[in-house]
Amino acid sequence: MTQEDEGLDGLVRKRIRALRVAQGWSLDELATRANLSQSSLSRIENGRRRLALDQLVTLARALDTTLDQLVETAADDVVSSPMIDGTHGVMRWPVKGDPGMTVMRQRMTEPPPDNPSRMRAHPGREWLVVLSGTAVLMLGHRRFRVETNQAAEFPTMMPHAIGAEGGPCEILGIFDRDARRGHQRDDGADDTQDNGS
Repeated sequence: MTQEDEGLDGLVRKRIRALRVAQGWSLDELATRANLSQSSLSRIENGRRRLALDQLVTLARALDTTLDQLVETAADDVVSSPMIDGTHGVMRWPVKGDPGMTVMRQRMTEPPPDNPSRMRAHPGREWLVVLSGTAVLMLGHRRFRVETNQAAEFPTMMPHAIGAEGGPCEILGIFDRDARRGHQRDDGADDTQDNGS
């Protein structure tokens, strides 16, 4: 197994656990939904059992996601700078999106949690634009500084959290349909109260 394969293997295991925790399910509850034993699921999450494709398909279905989203890797171009349109006096960020997206403005004062077990993971894709201050985006164990007028785009299947650095920051969050549903499921209503994006 290559180092890249090992990294993806670990990422998939973290996503399975993060999605289970985000649903509020115990090992036993997810194991029942996926028709696995609790001990098998525990060994999958902890890396003591080899990942099998048929189990990943079953787990993805039980976690209300797809196999593609479960094994998706993060792109290296997470942070992008704005393009200035001098003719129209506006800044534009390249964002790939589809209908059904939600935009939210949020003020943050606390740094993000750096412990992946306290981060969220759910189906979908998110974007954020920093309107003022400096935001910190945690994606698994990776940390990105996103400064005023910069934007970030990332898959929400990656355990993630957003917070402020060096004082308050104001962000514009953009959620696709799946990401918004993930936040509503996590919080029961609104996601503006928690730094986990």
